[in-house]
Amino acid sequence: QLVLEESGGNSVQPGGSLRLSCVLSRFPLQYYSIGWFRQAPGKEREGVSCISHSDQTYYADSVKGRFTVSRDNGKNTVYLQLNNLKPDDTAVYYCATNGEYEDCGGADEAAGMNYRGKGTLVTVSP
Repeated sequence: QLVLEESGGNSVQPGGSLRLSCVLSRFPLQYYSIGWFRQAPGKEREGVSCISHSDQTYYADSVKGRFTVSRDNGKNTVYLQLNNLKPDDTAVYYCATNGEYEDCGGADEAAGMNYRGKGTLVTVSP
């Protein structure tokens, strides 16, 4: 059973930064593409980013230049660095995957991936 666990969410002021972490348990991360999506209250899921198992990275236009995804296979962890945060970034952030050897070709795919964690809340307000 795939288990993904996010952490790092917090409340910050506009312009602030956070680093979210996603740990994959029980399986070696190097064979997995990991996506990040978010869901704000009353809104649909939005794919934010994806990093393929070959280290290709993809971003939604709304976060390009502000968010950075990276992976540390030795720690079985994927990171999402959030910089210059805006109130519109307020949401629960989830990491997700479609499974071993499944690739990702765009950030929008993250919202529909089959396995996801429970999420971590990011709140951006003055």
